[in-house]
Amino acid sequence: MTEPRDPAIRVTAMPRDANAYGDIFGGWLVSIMDNGAGLAAARRAHGRAVTIAIDGMQFLEPVKVGDEVSVFCTIEHVGRTSMKIDVEAWRRPRHSEDRIKVTEAKFTFVAVDDDGRPRAVDLGPLDE
Repeated sequence: MTEPRDPAIRVTAMPRDANAYGDIFGGWLVSIMDNGAGLAAARRAHGRAVTIAIDGMQFLEPVKVGDEVSVFCTIEHVGRTSMKIDVEAWRRPRHSEDRIKVTEAKFTFVAVDDDGRPRAVDLGPLDE
């Protein structure tokens, strides 16, 4: 299976990110996904944006030490101050070209000002 588009972020899962069986901690994967979604949200908001919700996450496959993890983000909806982003995580074993989807979730971000208060998101065209 091929990756659906250019990744927002790509990292290698390391031993410090794993449990005793060599499976990557789910919390590590969520943080990588949040990082990728945060990059997409900040770009779209033209400034600071913060995570306020994560919906519908289900782990489909384990991630192993050495896997390349790619996170893909699609902005699905932009409201006055918030953005809903579909985030997918895929793994590629270190010595393979096979790509496997491991999880996805909906992340909601809110654009905030320097004081942390919600601010309007520019509703102009997306910056690609």
